[in-house]
Amino acid sequence: MRFAALADIHGNALALEAVLADLERQAITDVVNLGDVLSGPLDPHTVAERLIPLGWPTVRGNHDRYLLEQNPSQMGPTDAVTHKALAPAHFDWLRTLPFSLVPFEGVFACHATPLTDERYWMERVEPDGMIRQATLAELHAELDGFSSEARLLLCGHTHIPRLVRLSSGALLVNPGSVGCPAYDDVVPVPHVMQTGTPNASYAILQKTNGVWDVTFRSVPYDHDGAAAQARGYNRESWAKGLESGWL
Repeated sequence: MRFAALADIHGNALALEAVLADLERQAITDVVNLGDVLSGPLDPHTVAERLIPLGWPTVRGNHDRYLLEQNPSQMGPTDAVTHKALAPAHFDWLRTLPFSLVPFEGVFACHATPLTDERYWMERVEPDGMIRQATLAELHAELDGFSSEARLLLCGHTHIPRLVRLSSGALLVNPGSVGCPAYDDVVPVPHVMQTGTPNASYAILQKTNGVWDVTFRSVPYDHDGAAAQARGYNRESWAKGLESGWL
C-alpha cells in the first residue's frame, strides 16, 4: 500500500498545484486529505474547483466547520474572505465531510485529534507562548475514550511535519501544511507556529511487509505569488509567513 497524506491547504491554489505536480512525479494516485481545505485569504474558489472533482477521502477541519456554522458577520477575517469567495456547491461539499475516517484498513485520519478538531495533538503551548513537542503521556491522553486498531494515525492542524511512535507501536504522522507554513493564534495563549520554510509540505506513506515507511516531501512553489494574494486582502501576517515560513 502506498498513498499520500496532506493537510491544511488553506485556500492556497499555487501550493496545491505544486503538490499535485509532485504527486504525479512520485506516481502517487491515492491521497488522503486531513482538512482545513479552503479557508485562506488567497484563492479558495480555485482550490475548491480543482480539488473537489479529485474525490479524495477528506476529513473536516475546524475552519471547514467554521465556514458552515458561523455567521459570516462573526467570522474571523480569513474565514470571512473565504466565505464570500465560495459558491453554493462548495458549501455543499463541505457539508459532506466527516469528522474522521478510515481511508484504508489499519489507517485512521482526523484533522486535529480523534476527539476534537481544535486541540493540538503533537505539540503543546506553554503559558508564555513557547511551543514544545508533546510528551508520550500527553500524546496518549488525546486517545482517552478512543478505540482503534489502526497502526497508522494521521492528523494535521498544527502545520508542523512530524512523526512519533506511540507506546502501542502505532505511528502518528502530521504531514505538515500544503498552503500555510506559519501562523499565529491566541488560543490557549498568544503563540506562533512556524516551519521556517515557505515550501508546501505533505507526506508519502508506504506499507511494506507490515511496516510503514514515511517520507516527508517539501515542495517549492511560487510562494511570493501566494504572498501577493494575501497582501491583496491586507493580510500582512499571512504574506510574511508565506514568503519565509517565519513570523
